[in-house]
Amino acid sequence: MARVYISAIIDAPIEEAWAVLRDFNALPKYHRFFSKSEIEDGKPSDQIGCVRNFFTHDGGHIREQLLTLSDREHRCCYCILEATLPVQNYVSEMTLKPITETGQTFGEWWAEYDVAEADATEVHQTVSDTFRFAFEGAEDVVHGRPVQR
Repeated sequence: MARVYISAIIDAPIEEAWAVLRDFNALPKYHRFFSKSEIEDGKPSDQIGCVRNFFTHDGGHIREQLLTLSDREHRCCYCILEATLPVQNYVSEMTLKPITETGQTFGEWWAEYDVAEADATEVHQTVSDTFRFAFEGAEDVVHGRPVQR
């Protein structure tokens, strides 16, 4: 089983960063990789069990299911149901914590998944970049800056 872990300091208060990242359907609004996302069956994007169906700019497709979402803990967990990314048994969790001294936010994001050895390096880089760009994009949105594409 492979594991990716990324942490970052987001130059924004936790509630503002969380408002962007907690929306399970908002990827295209803050992330440079994604072009379109929709929640299946018209469910709310914060309903446990909802499925987001989204696409990358280069034609990739992923369906993910929201497993947990906690506004109190600023944490969510989800899994991939199907993807053009060559992974299986993919589970990921993102957590935000306040940095009280500076008013910033500490974010951490991890994923565990099975991947063929031949694909491991490329998948690791893709997942790492996805998490890193999500934190950067959330900060851009909070500060009213255009998201890098």
